[in-house]
This record gives sequence, C-alpha cells and structure tokens, in this order.
Amino acid sequence: MTLSPTAAPQQTGGKPARRYGPNHRWTVLGIGVAAQASFSATFAGIPVTGTTMRGEYHLSNGQLGVVLGGILLGVAVSEILWGLLTDKFGDRKVLLTGLLSTGAVLALMSLFTVPSGDSVPSVALLAAAMLLVGILGGSVNGSSGRAVMIWFREGERGFAMSIRQTAIPAGGAIGAALLPWLASSYGFRPVFGVLAAFCFITAGATWLWLHEPDDAPAAAKAAAAAADDRSPLRRWDCWRLALASALLTMPQIAVLSFAGIFLHDAKDAGLVVGSVTILAVQIGGAAIRVWSGRYTDRTGNRRGYVRAVGVITGVAMAAAAVLTHAPTVLVAISLAIGGMLANAWHGVAYTEIAAMAGAQRAGTALGLENTTAFAGATLTPLLIPLLLGWSSWTVVWAAVAAASLIAVPLAPGKAKPKPVTAG
Repeated sequence: MTLSPTAAPQQTGGKPARRYGPNHRWTVLGIGVAAQASFSATFAGIPVTGTTMRGEYHLSNGQLGVVLGGILLGVAVSEILWGLLTDKFGDRKVLLTGLLSTGAVLALMSLFTVPSGDSVPSVALLAAAMLLVGILGGSVNGSSGRAVMIWFREGERGFAMSIRQTAIPAGGAIGAALLPWLASSYGFRPVFGVLAAFCFITAGATWLWLHEPDDAPAAAKAAAAAADDRSPLRRWDCWRLALASALLTMPQIAVLSFAGIFLHDAKDAGLVVGSVTILAVQIGGAAIRVWSGRYTDRTGNRRGYVRAVGVITGVAMAAAAVLTHAPTVLVAISLAIGGMLANAWHGVAYTEIAAMAGAQRAGTALGLENTTAFAGATLTPLLIPLLLGWSSWTVVWAAVAAASLIAVPLAPGKAKPKPVTAG
C-alpha cells in the first residue's frame, strides 16, 4: 500500500510506527555529513601522514604513491556498483554495511599492518589493505547522497548537498590535524584505530536515525515524472559532467597528497608548515562549498558555476607553478589558495548530476560521479612521481593547472528547457 504524506504508517501488531516529518531532514543531513567525514578522515587524512609513512614503512616516493592511491582506486572501482545497490536496497542498508565493514578493516589494520620493532609490513599488504578500505568505504558516498536528495527538495538541495560535501574537507581537516601527530608520536596503530572508531560511531547514529520520509513514495513519483527516464550510465550529458569532475579532482588531490612532500623536500619546511597548509585548504574549502551551494540554489546555474570554477582553479594552480622557486611562505599560500578553489565545485556538481537523474536514480548518478572523480584522484598520486622524475615541481603544478582548464569545455553547458506538452 502506498502511503500518502499524511497517512500514519503502521507496524505489525497495530502499533503506530514513529513518524519522521520534514524537519527530520536536518538529522538525515547530519548523518550524511558524519558518514562522509568519517570516511574522508581516512582517504584525505592518511595522505597527510605521507612523510612519516614513507619513513616508517621504508617506502620510495613511487611506492608511497601506490599505497596512497590504493584507497582512491578502491572507491573508483566500486562506486557504480554501490550506487546501483543503493537505488535497489535503500540508503540505510548500504550505508550501514559500508560503515561497519570499513571500520572492521581499519581495526584489523591497526592490529596487523603496522611496523613493530624490526618487522615492517610489506608494501603489497599495506596497499591491498588500503584498496579494501576504499572498496568498502565507497558505499558511503552514494548512499548518504541519495538520502539527502530524497529528504530535501529543489531550491535547497544545492545547499544541503554542499554541506554534505563539506564533510570531505572537514573530515580531511580533522585527519590533517590529528593523524600526522598520532603517526609521528605513537605510530600507525592509533591512526587506524581512531579511524575505525569514527566509522563505528557513525554506524550507530545511522542505525538510530536514518529513515526515509513519510512521503517518500509520493516524492519518488514526482521525481520520476520530472527526470529523464534513461539510466545516468547511458546519458552523455551525465558522462560529460562526471569526466569533467575527474579532471577538477586532480588539483585537489595533488595539493592534499603532495603539497606536504613538496614543502618538505623542495623548500626544507617542517611538518607544521605542511599540516597548516593542508588544514587551510580543508577549512577554506569547506566554507567555499557551503557558499557555492547556497549561491547556485539562488541562481539555478549549477553547470555554469562548475565551468567558472575550472577556470579560476586553473589560473590559481598556474600561479603556484610560477611561484615554485619563490619563498616558502608565498608558495605555501599559493598552494593553499589553489587547493581551496579546487574544493568549490563538489557540492554543486554532485547536486546537478543527481538532479539530472532524479532522486530515485540518484545513487547510480552519484556512483558514476564518484567513480570518475576518484579515478582522477587515483591517477594523480601515481602520475605526480612520474612527472617529478621526468622534470620538476614546476611542471607538476603546471600539469595540474592544465587539467582544470581542460575540464571547462568538457563540462555540459546550460540545459535545454523541456518541451511543454498539452493536457
């Protein structure tokens, strides 16, 4: 039986089920933020420990790139599947599965993949564990995003999705502030243990409070009527936005993964300088994302905004390339600005591709978006050591700028209005 928005749902035994009215959407958004932040602290926080990890695990720059890219590769190869499963089984089941399994793997890593005395885990074991974390943690993105899309309506979705996407730099900021200190002071056992605890705590909140709205069936019908009935996987406009997002991800990951290494190796800066630079990127990026969502809700031009961000990010990273040999303070500031700008498009692009697909296909659309974005994020730490070995840091930052600028014409332009039919 289909429930109307005002019908009282019933549980077995005639006992009324708990109602979740419109205001519960803010609780759902809070869960989405917490889930995204828990996983973000992992995939964005661990790279900030790169200098310590390289020494503790006896890694070369190339091996470090493989290890750090493992999480992102895991997300990239699993996202579409998780999106399809989310659309089929619902947000709650997929999010709980992902958080609990990711937490379990991180807990096992804290026991079995940390250096102890003269014993150092192999590169293969560490990379495989990181890959598994990425595969399981990838479930968080589409499931939490679909929950937000179902609970929020057009005109506020950009703001809500941008807040959820803000959890990525916010969680990364927590990781940047906490994990390098834990790793250098106490080793990697507490690093993985704390990340596991984040996942388990968020899973508890999901179990308690993530539910569908009472008017979900009615909302689903409305969304289906408004959206293109084709799968996002068969739409070139969705693919264009997703591929542009892959290119726009590269400057963000380049700064997160290698700004600290660059400042340490090329500028002789200490751990504090690298951590402060990344922290500024994450906090500033969070603020820009929230503003971007509110702004595009008012203007309605999400596609144009994504293109504009590509231009200004490309210019900012080109400036970082020019300033490579400048004083440390100047180049650190330029990288921080470029990294912050590279964060601005996420919530807007994710909202746009989910809106293009419709709420009931949002899991698949967000899975596609995350697949390409994380594919770009995976390639970045693999390509940078190759570029660095072939040339210089100037070329690295210039290549990152070029990726942003190429994304501009690739991103879809203004959507054509749908024809109005009589009746």
